[in-house]
Order: sequence, then structure tokens, then C-alpha cells
Amino acid sequence: MSGRVYLDWNATAPLRPEARAAVVGALDVVGNPSSVHAEGRAAKALVEAAREEVAELAGCRPQEVVFTSGATEAASVLSRLPEGHDVLVDPTAHDCLVAHWQSGGGRPDGHTLAMGLANGETGVITDPGEKPGAGWAFGARRADWLLLDVVQAVGRIPFAFSWSGADFAILSAHKIGGPKGAGALIVRDGVDIEPLLRGGGQEKGRRSGTENVAAIAGFGAAARAAGADLEAGRWQEVAALRDRLEARIRDASPETRVVGGEGPRLPNTTCLMTPGWKGETQVMQMDLAGFAISAGSACSSGKVRASRVLQAMGFDESEAASAIRVSLGVTTTTEEVDRFAEAWIAARARQRVRAA
Repeated sequence: MSGRVYLDWNATAPLRPEARAAVVGALDVVGNPSSVHAEGRAAKALVEAAREEVAELAGCRPQEVVFTSGATEAASVLSRLPEGHDVLVDPTAHDCLVAHWQSGGGRPDGHTLAMGLANGETGVITDPGEKPGAGWAFGARRADWLLLDVVQAVGRIPFAFSWSGADFAILSAHKIGGPKGAGALIVRDGVDIEPLLRGGGQEKGRRSGTENVAAIAGFGAAARAAGADLEAGRWQEVAALRDRLEARIRDASPETRVVGGEGPRLPNTTCLMTPGWKGETQVMQMDLAGFAISAGSACSSGKVRASRVLQAMGFDESEAASAIRVSLGVTTTTEEVDRFAEAWIAARARQRVRAA
């Protein structure tokens, strides 16, 4: 069977039909959600319905959901924390969190730990555990508040903000099959923040600007569909496909390492390191063969470089530069996985000959 195969779901998931229909329907709603007339109330109703759907997926209260333009904007809450707060960032976190790293100079007014629940490059899951009396642990230090990046985790593994103990969480619509350009910041009830954007006071004063009604409606529809997939066990089926792929790769190339394969991971993510074979080269060869994969995060303006995340995990630059990421989804088929494995194995054989 011919045709391209999309195996880069961690970069962005294909738009769900439910989300597409919600976006198209919302485009015909003329009102501004801040207007009090009937047209404005109709637009507001779409936003609030989506807020409830996102809250249901994330396991939080609707009033804790703040709609944003994406996870990167949501992460900017780290620059809106009270003066005197240091931001301590897990070195394997996404760039949108690392960008807010502060000095960590031990100022007495407190610390906030920012970390990813599931890493988008390796799929490795990091459980922050229960908050001890002295605060969240970060090496030898303690943090008073916790921000969780659940962009890759929500909708794929069980998660509820209410039992996570976190004070903030960030989400992105397009990772769960919603439209690009929509996301959310979850703020625990009782936590006050400076507005992400100042202006008209939308989102209860926490993020000004007229809401992107169509994108938000699509976000809500995608959240509802993602929750149904998780409940139906569809990601367990994806995990079986991931395991099938890894077994074929290991049989053909025993020297290839599955990063994080010994611990808990997202059900859809495979990070492969093959000594002496650059990840960038693999991505290009697989692209020419009809397969979309990645050499890391897609949030770096198309740059291909040795993964900062893998280097933070202890791999050297050469090892990190040899990594590729294959990420599957609920519509990925066994036939597609097998086709990719065959193409990769054939390319690996050719690379061995050239390297000999």
C-alpha cells in the first residue's frame, strides 16, 4: 500500500473530525463573547461549554481553566508569579518552561518548580509524587508551588489536576487533535496571578483579549473525544503497536537503544538512538521514503540539533545527535508500523555498508 505515513503525533496530532466540525460551526457564530446581546451570549456559551469539556479531561474545575493561545503562552505564568519567587526548572523540561528559568539564588520568598509530567521527546513519565510538608523536592532544594506541563500526557494517560497536587498546569489543543493556536493554563483555586495579558479583563482578568471562539470550541470538542479514547482503552492498543515496532527494530539492530524503555513511558512514544547514524539523516531518509518522524521537539523553528533533553539525561552530544522520535496515535495501524519498520531496517542496512 502506498501513501505517506504520519508518525509524529507528539509534534502535533491530526485534527479530529469532531474538532473540525466544532471549529466550522463556531465560525458562523457572529457575536463577541464579551457582548451582552443574544449574539454575544451565543459565543460566550461556546466558550463556556469548551471550558467544561477541557476541565473534564484535565480533572479540574471549569473556573480553574484559563484559555490561551497555546502552552507556550500558558507557561508565561512563571513570569507573573509574586516578586521574590524563584523558578526552578527540571533540566529535561520543554523549552517553554526552561525559558523562564531564574537564578535560583535561594531568596526567602519561595520557589516554584516547573516540570513536565511526560517528556515529549522520550515519552518518559516523571511522577512528582505527593507534596511533602517541606515542599516539592528539587535536588537539595524545596519548592512551594508546582507547575506541571501535561501537554503530552493529558488524554493519553490517566491524569487529574485535582489529585496531582499541582498549582498550575499547561495544555495544548493541537496535541490532542484540536486546532493549533489554542491552549490552556489551569490555575488552582485560591492562587492569584498577574494577568498573562492586560487589557479588557477577559478570562476573569487573567488573560485579556477577545477569545478565539472557533479554536476554543475545537479544543473543547477534541478534549471530549480524547477523554472517550482514553476511557475506551485505545491508547493501550497504541502501546502494543509501539512495542511491536521496538521489537522489530531491536531484532534488526541490537545496538540501537530505546531511550527510557526500562521505565514508565507514554504509550505512543519511541525514542531510538543508533550509534554513528545521525538523527537528522534518519529523519530525511524516512521522509523521502514516505514517513514523517522527528529528531526531537517541533517547537524550535525547524532547527535540528542534538537534543538538550537527552544531554540532560546524561547522554553525550554524539549519542543525543543520533536520536529519532517515532510517535504514534489512535489512528495508526499495524500495517503502517510494519511498513516503517521495514523502511528503517533497510535504511540501517545501507548505512552499515556505507560506514564499513
